[in-house]
Amino acid sequence: MNIPLFNAEAHAPLMMIYTKGENINKRAAMVMNLKGGAAMEIVQPTSFKATHADQNFELGDLGIFIGTYKTPDLKIALEHFKSNGQKIISEGVKTPNGKETFFVQDPDGLILQVLESNEWYTGYNHPLGGNIGCTIACSDIDEARKLYSDILSYDKPIYDKTGVFEDWKDLPGGNREFRRVLLGRSNPNKGGFNKLSGATQIELVQDLTDRKKTKMYEGRMWGDIGFVHLGFDVRNMVDLGEKLDKAGFGFTCDTKDVLSMGESTRVHCTYIEDPDGTLIELIEVYKIPILEKLGIYLNVEKRDPNKPLPDAMLKALKFMRIKD
Repeated sequence: MNIPLFNAEAHAPLMMIYTKGENINKRAAMVMNLKGGAAMEIVQPTSFKATHADQNFELGDLGIFIGTYKTPDLKIALEHFKSNGQKIISEGVKTPNGKETFFVQDPDGLILQVLESNEWYTGYNHPLGGNIGCTIACSDIDEARKLYSDILSYDKPIYDKTGVFEDWKDLPGGNREFRRVLLGRSNPNKGGFNKLSGATQIELVQDLTDRKKTKMYEGRMWGDIGFVHLGFDVRNMVDLGEKLDKAGFGFTCDTKDVLSMGESTRVHCTYIEDPDGTLIELIEVYKIPILEKLGIYLNVEKRDPNKPLPDAMLKALKFMRIKD
């Protein structure tokens, strides 16, 4: 994930309701892989030290528990992680719909899942692509789908299974009974980066035991270690906000005016919460760098929001690649 759409340090007044009223300072980098897949945002607080929670979370605790990434060859990707000394949690297992997968732990202890894919934008020579989704635990999947399916358009069930699952047997708490619903989209994604990001998925999980489930960010700071939010690139933020508000998922915070993410990036940013308080970030992008060193930027406001960016413009992002 070595192409930064932005990489800047700034205060985060938008997040004060999630930072105990403190206007924190943080460094944030939105990075992507030109091979294909969605982008991810890496955040490091600079005005305080990000910490783990006081307890160890398990599958079924409420929030985002797993980040999912894609590869063209699962065996090569697995060896890549092993050769770089990363901790493999589970390998040689299959998902409920029969796809082989493995799980690896990142340096902060977060769990990543890797799945094989044949959907790629470029032939960039790396064994891993970008993000394709995540696993979110909720207290009631049917309630959660009122947001994820009805509004955010993850309306296509790929599987809906209940039981004890082979692929989770070595994950924390993975030996209990769960309901798992993997959701895709019945309508293809639209937008400038769609050819690059490709198809994405969200897996909703419900622990069916009577174990007390903990909200993973309750009482913690936004920016503490974990998967703090799920992000969406959106258009027509005002109209979307009205729809969300009517459905009971109104903005919890809103930049209202355009937010600068350094000199080269301008966005409108809002947050909502799912029924269990999991944070969802909505971003409407107005300006992003294409070749920042040459002063070349993309002004998204002047484009048809459903029209994909030209291949030449997307592939020019390779000149932003961080090589060290």
